[in-house]
Amino acid sequence: MNAAMLNSERDGRPAVLEPEAQATNSAVQLAQAFSEFIATSSRLEDSYRELQREVNGLGAELAERNKALKDSVNENELMRLSLQLIVDSMPCGVLVVDGKGSISIINPECSRLMGLNGAGGSRRHPLTLREIEERSGIHLALAADADTDTEQELRLRSDAGERWLHVRHRKTFPRGKDADGREQAILIVRDITGQKNAERDREAGRNAMALAEITTILAHEIRNPLASLELFAELIEQDGERRGEWISNLRAGIRSLAGTVNNVLAFHTSGALKLGPVNLGVLVDNAVQFIQPLAGQAKVQLRWQRPQSELVVMGNENALQQVMLNLLANALRHTPAEGVVSLTLRDGGDGIVLECADTGCGLREAQIASIFAPGFSGNGDTPGLGLAVCERIMTQHGGSIRAANGVECGARFVLEFKRSGTELAIA
Repeated sequence: MNAAMLNSERDGRPAVLEPEAQATNSAVQLAQAFSEFIATSSRLEDSYRELQREVNGLGAELAERNKALKDSVNENELMRLSLQLIVDSMPCGVLVVDGKGSISIINPECSRLMGLNGAGGSRRHPLTLREIEERSGIHLALAADADTDTEQELRLRSDAGERWLHVRHRKTFPRGKDADGREQAILIVRDITGQKNAERDREAGRNAMALAEITTILAHEIRNPLASLELFAELIEQDGERRGEWISNLRAGIRSLAGTVNNVLAFHTSGALKLGPVNLGVLVDNAVQFIQPLAGQAKVQLRWQRPQSELVVMGNENALQQVMLNLLANALRHTPAEGVVSLTLRDGGDGIVLECADTGCGLREAQIASIFAPGFSGNGDTPGLGLAVCERIMTQHGGSIRAANGVECGARFVLEFKRSGTELAIA
């Protein structure tokens, strides 16, 4: 430091550098600034390279994701086309409708079944449900508006004949709405005309077979009794002294024929029975009186004593009368002359019990298991419908019938009626 600078410092005045010193100081400052610039530039260059690497990585990732998205779109399109081909080739009609009645999908089979002639694929905008109903004359609004899965059968008549369509409706999404809140439902339409015709043909075939069976049974069962009736009629005309006997035999033959016809009709007809209060004591009285001519002809004694108390069940009087006549006729056929057929009616506590017992040859053990089967006949001289009809009628009344051998001889049939039927009838 020179003398001038020292003097300035001592005097308290600013020091004034010489021009040479000022130039040296500026060069130092410039070198420092340039050094800082070089360092900053280096750092910026490193940041730029790092940013460029990140941009390149993001570009590659974006390109990869775009490729995956494009592949997914292509795959979805292929899947959509495949599903469309599947829907178009289905043998049943497919119709997808939203809550406003707009049709989003209708396959060719549905157009054919609806008589639209492919209108669903020829329009720029989808058909509406109302347009389909107007053009086809088929009302589908009830199926489309239903809140739950439903099915309906539509009967269509035209000049070409009768057709049947089966329509099944169900929601395509949970609660009938997609992710955007749009209601959609699918209708599956099938032509069941062939099925209906087959059912009708089967029913006609069953009726024809039943009619043929009834005809065969009646022809077989009525032929011989009719010859006997004709003989008795001639004897009534010619033999005046024994006319009462021949008339009794004639009545027995007529009632036997009536029982045969009633059994055949009861076995080959079905349906619910009309129930009402039935007094079993009066019912047995009428059955014994009706069957008495047959018992007299067979020389078999009928034993029956009506109980003092009135025993009433809820049942069908005509059907239960047929049960009694069948049981008595069966007992008479298997009871030899001078034998006895007895009837008892009692209150069994839990129900009402009616027994029919005879003094015939009884039942073989092998017969008891199949004695109520249709067509079963112990001696082969009957169509085997009487006891089968008895079991069917008792089942319809909620009761039961069983067969067993008597204590000493003969067979015994036990009928049980539920107590609930009695209480209902009395009430």
